[in-house]
Amino acid sequence: MAQTLVSTEGLSVPESATNRLAQHFSGQVITTESEEYDRARKVFNGMIDRRPGLIARPATATDVQRLVDFAREHHLLVSVKGGGHSVQGFGVCDGGLMIDLRLLNNVRVDPATQTVVAGGGTTWGEFDAVTQQHGLAVPGGRVPSTGIAGLTLGSGSGWLERKLGYTVDSLIGAEVVLANGELVDANEHENPELFWAMRGGGGNFGIVTNFKYRLHPVGPMVFGGLLGFQPDAKILAAYRDFMETAPDDVGGAAAIIAAPSFPFVPAEIRGEPLVGIVVCYTGDPGQGEAAFAPILDLHPQLRMVQPMPYVVLQGFLAAAYPPGKQNYWKAEMYPVLPDPAVDILFKKAIPLSSPMHSILIQPLGGQVHRVPDGATALGWRASARWSVHVLGMWENPDENQRHIAWVRSVSDAIQPWAQKGNYLNYLMDEGEQTIKDSFGANYERLVQVKNKYDPANFFQLNQNIRPTVRQSPDQSVRAGF
Repeated sequence: MAQTLVSTEGLSVPESATNRLAQHFSGQVITTESEEYDRARKVFNGMIDRRPGLIARPATATDVQRLVDFAREHHLLVSVKGGGHSVQGFGVCDGGLMIDLRLLNNVRVDPATQTVVAGGGTTWGEFDAVTQQHGLAVPGGRVPSTGIAGLTLGSGSGWLERKLGYTVDSLIGAEVVLANGELVDANEHENPELFWAMRGGGGNFGIVTNFKYRLHPVGPMVFGGLLGFQPDAKILAAYRDFMETAPDDVGGAAAIIAAPSFPFVPAEIRGEPLVGIVVCYTGDPGQGEAAFAPILDLHPQLRMVQPMPYVVLQGFLAAAYPPGKQNYWKAEMYPVLPDPAVDILFKKAIPLSSPMHSILIQPLGGQVHRVPDGATALGWRASARWSVHVLGMWENPDENQRHIAWVRSVSDAIQPWAQKGNYLNYLMDEGEQTIKDSFGANYERLVQVKNKYDPANFFQLNQNIRPTVRQSPDQSVRAGF
């Protein structure tokens, strides 16, 4: 049943038009007067404080089509929210129409074909809970509340990537609402150029209402957990050397963190800098200790590793990344991570200016490198062996300047070893050239896809690929209501 629209102050669309939309809309509409408005407009990054003129939660693909048509007809800026974890805040706009896909979260597994179809508003926690009932998975987000849509479209990084590649390597199809309101399928046979571009090209080309993935046998039990060591560059160097030759089943990452104030953490190290290592072994769980023996032999201060359900490992970092905090992130890709880079990383990172900061040192390789650069929209996957994510998080907005400066200083210190190109989902305030570098030789091909499927740049709140075709005046999108 359609929910009646209440008129919104400042709405520059005729009330008759909004009422017509409501009559044929099966989802939920939230106006600026609605009790839920302030909750609905919030996203993961508390630094983002935008006020859309209207928020709509479609319940069907047809609802999404109607919203796109409505926005295009009235020249409204559109943002699309999946899980809301975009640190840039792309899921919410000022003044325009915010399309929140949260109601599109159905997950349907076909165990016989080992495939799954999941709605564009699904989170990784919801996705993993269903697929793990069959002992199946794809590489997914490291925090359960992350949306599958944004992560997948930006390429998709997770604990399983060395074994299975990026999330987009398991994507076999999508149902997409285009800028002209048309609902199409994109796969290797239908709209193949659109399908290619969506695998790493971000939200530039349409709104995905359903994703279809090829699933892989993983779990339900894996060997995993967390190790903690004294903050010594030699530990990180030893982990680097170990991962350079590790088999694909060995996954995880290292991190520079502050030891959490949890009961299982020795009191004398709580709040102190720590080298953390997330352990993920997807072979026989009984062989996990042997697989990580070179790291376990380094005598960790914290040793929380054992056979555990994959869904437990997927939720391991949830408490460390709560929604609503101030966030400022930087990330770079590295062909090598030599000792001088490791040493200066420690020198600049410690002391952490906030106990909530973390630096993720992510090993690549394995299946990530076996997929050619041109197979998906990413432009750097064959050359990058490491990724370093400097993740700034803190409570008090009054301290923004100090903590942003810390993030930038750490990132700048290791720039001499970085390559051109980046992980799309972590770019924040970089310019157009950085976006082009991140796609590399694929950028011009992506522009041509944008020209074909979104020549007016209707979908512009993303790491934007600008079209180069001439636009007519009625194709423009204004700032909002």
